[in-house]
Amino acid sequence: MSMMSRGLCLVLVCLPLAACDKGPKAGEAKTATEQPAQGTAAAQAAQAAPAGQTFGAGVKLAASTPIDTILADPKAFQGKTVRVEGMVTDVCPKRGCWFEMAGDAAGKKLKFKVTDGEMVFPVDAKGRHAVAEGVVAVRELSLEESKQYAEYEAKEYGRPFDPASITKPTSVVRLDGTGAVLR
Repeated sequence: MSMMSRGLCLVLVCLPLAACDKGPKAGEAKTATEQPAQGTAAAQAAQAAPAGQTFGAGVKLAASTPIDTILADPKAFQGKTVRVEGMVTDVCPKRGCWFEMAGDAAGKKLKFKVTDGEMVFPVDAKGRHAVAEGVVAVRELSLEESKQYAEYEAKEYGRPFDPASITKPTSVVRLDGTGAVLR
């Protein structure tokens, strides 16, 4: 086989392999570079996808909503899909099914929760930056439920609990997660 023939064979073998990476696989969305240059929502979302360790469906929304803004008026966001960012302050030590993210204000945290086993977040995610996407859920608790929830939290985190300190019903705000990226 001549050098020219070998070179041509090599090119013909390599071209199909390189082409495999050019298009989306079955069920995948096109990347931003493959989208028409019309500024579509899908193209913007693909460009906004953060880099890092991806869980679930990842993050598709381009703009983040501050955690403090959601916590200031959770009912305004109830049932809406949002993207949030923040430092991971805690992770479920049992099944890795949730993590908490810090807002900008002291003590402001939002829990990102998924069905057990759907996504498993590593305990060493504490201290890492997270970008998360999901649906805001608000649950109004009765006075008795508020006391039970506070007692559970106190036991879970080894804090003292005084039932007399709970004098009115509270609400629990969380993000029912669809995807996250840890950096």
